[in-house]
Amino acid sequence: MSTDERSAAPRRPRGPYATGQARRQAIVDEALAVFSRTGFHGGSLREIAKRVGVTPAGLLHHFADKEELFAEVLRQRDEKVRAAAGDPAEHTLIEQAKRVVAHNRTSRGLTSLYAIISAEATDPDHPSHADFAARYRDRAAEAEQILRRGQVDGEVRDDVDPARAARLISAVMDGIQLQWLLDDSVDMVLLFDEFVARYLTPATAPIR
Repeated sequence: MSTDERSAAPRRPRGPYATGQARRQAIVDEALAVFSRTGFHGGSLREIAKRVGVTPAGLLHHFADKEELFAEVLRQRDEKVRAAAGDPAEHTLIEQAKRVVAHNRTSRGLTSLYAIISAEATDPDHPSHADFAARYRDRAAEAEQILRRGQVDGEVRDDVDPARAARLISAVMDGIQLQWLLDDSVDMVLLFDEFVARYLTPATAPIR
């Protein structure tokens, strides 16, 4: 590599900052493992700290409390799911949902985390109660509009109610994932494709 190439290459953080970032990520990774097994209330900072090899006080140097650590775990989970779905584009809702189902099959820890926390969050006192209520509501509102556009273009059956279908997409995805977590012989991708073909796709979908 030439001098110019070396100078142009992106520099990686070194020293205490890089060490701190690596330790912070290790804490998030271990927190994911703990929360996906025991949920938010069952997961303890002491156990997470022990798995990372730091003291509870050392863990709190990186995160103010369990709520902040939990929020970071969920944020990273959401980023990975968005990356798997691809960039939002008009009329790609069904394809994006298929990609998410396929991705979730390869990331059992993240899928388990979502299933456990979404159930826990039905408790109004849970730290993620408002967030999960909003994400289901917002996801349904966005999906409804995309489905309506899909009906106009003949990509979605015109006898389907978009508002109900928007809620059903999330319900089917979550239900299939729960069954897969209980029995990994369940083929999530096959079942979701069946739902799409039987419920959403017109018999003669337009060729694009």
